[in-house]
Order: sequence, then structure tokens, then C-alpha cells
Amino acid sequence: MKKIVLVLFIALFSVNAYAQFEDPEIHKVEHSERSQFEQRFSDISWTGQGLYNPTTIDRIPTVELRSRLQAVFGDPTQKIGDLINERNFRPGKAVQFEYWFIIDEEMPLMILDLDGPFENGLVYVGASRYIDMMPQVKRVLNRMLMNESEELEPFSDYFYSPERDQWYLVEYQDGEFVHEAIDRPGNFN
Repeated sequence: MKKIVLVLFIALFSVNAYAQFEDPEIHKVEHSERSQFEQRFSDISWTGQGLYNPTTIDRIPTVELRSRLQAVFGDPTQKIGDLINERNFRPGKAVQFEYWFIIDEEMPLMILDLDGPFENGLVYVGASRYIDMMPQVKRVLNRMLMNESEELEPFSDYFYSPERDQWYLVEYQDGEFVHEAIDRPGNFN
């Protein structure tokens, strides 16, 4: 009987040890899935802890990262243009773009552009109870964005800079990044 228990314990331990080295499954939340995501994770305590270790993607201009994210994951889950017509919209509190993810069908993760197109890197936040998984998730994201997106993909976003009190059209088109100062964008509906 002791041998059977020992064999089962070793088998279970080896499966868990193997699983922690597998790449996490990353599912991007689509624009149409936002409300389900928000309901499912409404009680989450968000943190960036575990995601601070610098990687290559933290030193790349944000506009290039936006293009790489577009190449790997498609359109963002939410952009500032999705919010501009809401009643309580405050441009200084809005984020240019957000990619929302569910990792291994249980861990929520968001990649946000809080500083706009004039900076490097992005902000990463996840559920505090998954801090132990976050370094591996960030390594996988780094590899995906740096290796799997050989070509940059075109995109077009709006950005509001509260420091400059200025709206911008931010694009990557025809091989060039552009930040064009514009008037407040019109109706998006």
C-alpha cells in the first residue's frame, strides 16, 4: 500500500513540476467580451507586482509595441475612442489602448498604455493572487511580441495628453509612426 501511495505522490508531483514550465495559454478578450470579463473579475485585487522585471519590451517605444500587439493579438480590447461618447467620459483619465487577457482560463491580465505614444514600454497589471505566475507570463509576452511579430502592423488610435491639453492621432501607416496634434475627435458611434 505504501508503494502505491508513493507512486501516486511522485506521479502527481512530476505532473505539477512539468506544468509550471509550460507556456501559459493566453486568450485575448475581444471588444465584445468586455462586460463578461468585468463581471467575472469584478472582485479582483489588481497589482503590477511580479511584472516589474525589465524585459526588452519595456525599453521599446510604446507606438512600436502597439504595432507589435496589433500583429500578434489584433485590435485592442478597448481604446479611448470606445469611451469618448460616454456620459462621464474624462479624457485625462482615459487610456489610449488596453489589451485584456485571460491566462490559463483563470488569471486576468491587462496591458495598458497609461503614458501615451511619447514614452517607452507599457503598464502590466494582473490579479494579486497570481503573482507567482506573472514573471513567466511576461517572459512569454516578451517572446511573442519580439519573435512572433516580425512585421509591424498598421493601427490608428487617439490619445489625449492632459499635460499638453492636446488630442493626438497616433498611427503606424506605410512604415511610419505619426503623432499628429488634432482637435477633439468627433462622434465615434
